[in-house]
This record gives sequence, C-alpha cells and structure tokens, in this order.
Amino acid sequence: MTDETRPPLILEDFIPYRLNKAAEAVSQRFARLYRDQYGLTRPEWRTLATLGQFGTLTATAIGVHSSMHKTKVSRAVFALEQRRWLQRKRDETDRRIENLELTAAGRKAYNELAKVAHQFEAELLSNLGSKGEKELKAGLAALEAYFGKRYP
Repeated sequence: MTDETRPPLILEDFIPYRLNKAAEAVSQRFARLYRDQYGLTRPEWRTLATLGQFGTLTATAIGVHSSMHKTKVSRAVFALEQRRWLQRKRDETDRRIENLELTAAGRKAYNELAKVAHQFEAELLSNLGSKGEKELKAGLAALEAYFGKRYP
C-alpha cells in the first residue's frame, strides 16, 4: 500500500487516542470529587492514596508507584504536610532518606476518600455490565502485560 492509497488516519477510531480520551474523562470526573470535597490536586490525591495503600514510603517510591515526576511528588508532599495529613521521618539506617507516612488526620481523609473512590468505581463498572467489566479488566491486563514486558 502506498501513501496515496492508504486511507487517512481517523483519530477518533485510533485506539491510543480513544484510550487516552476515556482515561482523561474518567480521571476528570473522579477529580471533581476529591477536588470539591477536599480541594486536592491530582498529585496530592495520588500521594495520599499511595501512602494510604502502602503506609510508609519515600517520595521516590511514591513517584515510581504513581507515575509522577519527582517535582510533582515534592509539591504534593509539601501540600499534604501543610494540611498536617503527612509527616516526615528520617530513616534510622540512612539519615539522607525521609520516610513519609500519613498522620491520623491524613489517614481519616484517606479512608473517607477511599470510600468515595470505591463508590465511583462501582458506579463506573455498573454502567458496563458484568460482561463489559470482565472484558475491560481483561483488556487492561493484556495491555499492562504487553507494555510491562516491553517497557519495564
């Protein structure tokens, strides 16, 4: 097939474009919930959620887990610390490392927002039906496995 005979790329049908649009729409809808309820930014929410899930972590570990640049993590950590939702602790074995963990107030906010997140996900998946949910999860798992193997 030559350039002259190849059909044009229809962006609205291009899978990477569709995935990005869908992910952004879902993310924006969920962002309204944590932004309206707590005034959190996306990096602040991801930092809070990551610490809520794993407990004590370094800023580097948060960035790796949540796919955020270290600058965004640093700003999120500072903002959560200002709210008194996060505290820093020097590592006992390596004083250069700061371990981060949620305070009691941060844990409370995390628990409340985790409940909102579970409800949001349940509503989203209910719109797909059980077959659609299984297919979506299988498709996402396949893409994650494919890219995980190629781009560690």
